[in-house]
Amino acid sequence: MKKSNFYLKSFLCALGTFVYIALVAFLMFNGKNVFGDVSSFMIPVFMLLLLVISASITGLLVFGNPVRLYMDGHKKEAFSFLFSTLSWLILFAVGVVIGFVF
Repeated sequence: MKKSNFYLKSFLCALGTFVYIALVAFLMFNGKNVFGDVSSFMIPVFMLLLLVISASITGLLVFGNPVRLYMDGHKKEAFSFLFSTLSWLILFAVGVVIGFVF
């Protein structure tokens, strides 16, 4: 895999993860406006289901390509892809913190 393609794919995986997290955070922040004032047993059930779904989606976005590369015998590239994706996520997190502070 070419370096430019490599970094673009890891960026897109990190961006997809960031967008998904932002959407879930938006839903949680505006939950009362979206669902109304609901007091039900189904709210904790929904939250736990959302946790499992979120872990699956973000797990696939972060670990999917590295696992595929590793299984295809490209071990060095797999670890590089994983750390590249994590580096993008760290940069996004720093950007969020900077945006929050300023």
